[in-house]
Amino acid sequence: MKRSRIVLLVENMSFPRDRRVRQEAAALAQFGYEVSVVCPMGTTRDRHSFEVIDNIKVYRYWQPWQGKGVLSYLLEYGWAVLCSFLIVIWIWINDGFDVLHMANPPDLFFLIAAPFLPFKKRFVYDQHDLCPELLEAKLGRAAMLERLLLFLERCSYKLANLIIVTNLSACEVAAKRGALPEKVCIVRNGPDLNYFVHVAKRPALKCGAQYLALYIGSVATQDGVDRVIQAAHHIVYNRGRKDARFAILGDGDCLKELQSLAHALKVEPYIDFAGWVSDDKLLSYISTADVCLAPEPPRSFNQLSTFIKIAEYMCFGKVTVSFDLLESRRTLGPAGVYVDRDDPALFGDAILDILDAPVLREQLGRIAVERVRKSLHWGLSRSALLKAYERLIRDGVPFRVDCAGPDEDIPSGQTKGSACADEV
Repeated sequence: MKRSRIVLLVENMSFPRDRRVRQEAAALAQFGYEVSVVCPMGTTRDRHSFEVIDNIKVYRYWQPWQGKGVLSYLLEYGWAVLCSFLIVIWIWINDGFDVLHMANPPDLFFLIAAPFLPFKKRFVYDQHDLCPELLEAKLGRAAMLERLLLFLERCSYKLANLIIVTNLSACEVAAKRGALPEKVCIVRNGPDLNYFVHVAKRPALKCGAQYLALYIGSVATQDGVDRVIQAAHHIVYNRGRKDARFAILGDGDCLKELQSLAHALKVEPYIDFAGWVSDDKLLSYISTADVCLAPEPPRSFNQLSTFIKIAEYMCFGKVTVSFDLLESRRTLGPAGVYVDRDDPALFGDAILDILDAPVLREQLGRIAVERVRKSLHWGLSRSALLKAYERLIRDGVPFRVDCAGPDEDIPSGQTKGSACADEV
C-alpha cells in the first residue's frame, strides 16, 4: 500500500528546534507516513537548505526579515508564504504529496493550500497560537488588524479538513469563531517521557550560588521575561538575598533589551543569558534547577496558551512559579505556585518562598511528576494526532472529537498575593 505523503509548514522557528513540530513530524514518520518539513533557516544553527533528519526531509529557506512592527511582520510573513509556496510546488512536482499540514503563525498558509484543494489534497490547520490575541500581546490593540486576523483565521477554519488545537481554551475559541466542532481535535503540547529524563546535576551551572531559578523558552514581548529580571532585582536589592542564580535559556527579539535591563538594574552578575543550548545541556539545567519560572503576564493570549516548558519542568519534579493563568493552572494543577497579579516583586517573593520551603518543594515536585505521567505527556498527544490522521487519510471527512480530556478541571495550587487559592 502506498504511504501517504505529508508536508508540514512552519514559519516562526527552524526545524528541528520547534519541539512541537519535531514531535509531530517524528510521530507521523514513525507511523509510516512520508514526511517533509518546510521552514526558515535558523540564525546560528539549522543553516542547510536541505537535509534529512530521522527520515524526515527538511527544506529551509533564507529569512532576512524579523517582525517587530506591522511593516516588518508583513515583510516576514509575505516572504515566508512566497518561499514556502515555491518549495511546496517543487515538492509536488518531484515527490508529490497528499496532505499539507500548516502550523501558524501566520494564518496565511491557507493561501498555499487553496490551489491544491481541487486536486483532492487535504489541508490540516495546526493552530499553535490564537493570532488575534497574539497581535494584542505583541503590539497592543489594533482594531483593523484584529479584524483582518479574524478573517484570515476564519478562512483557515473553513478550508481545513482537520483543525488541530493545543488545549480546551483554543477548542472553545475555535467553535465560537466559526470552526465546525467536528473538525477540531486537541493535541496538547507535552514532553516525551523517553527524552525528558533526569541526568546528573551540574552544580557549576549555579556559579557558586545556593539556588538556581530557570526559565526556558522564547524571549519576546508576550513572554514576560522582563519580569524575571525585575524579580531578580527585587530579590537582590529589596530582599537582600544573593544566594540565587537565574538562568535564561532562549532567544528572541527582546534579548538585547533584557540584557540592557539587567545592566540598568545591576543584576548582571546574577543572571546567565545562556541562549539556546544543546539538548544535553538543557537536561542538565533542568535537573540542576531548584525552581522553574513561567513569567508570562496575565494577558488574554497567555491565559489561553499552553506553554510546553511547564510540563517539561514537571517531568523533572520541579516546582513552577507562574502568574495565575487559566491554561497554566490546567497544566500545573496543585503542583504550581501562582502569583495572582502582574507584579514582579510578588513574583520574586514567590520564588524565595518556595526556595525556602524544601519540604513543600519536594511534595509539589512529586505531584508534578505524577500529573505528567498520568495525563500530560506526549505519548497521549501522539495517539490523538495519529488517530486524527488515520481518519483523515482513510475517509477524508470531518469527525467528532469532544473538547475534553485532562484540560477540564482547574485544580488549586499555592497562590502568592491572593486569599483565594482555589479561584481562577
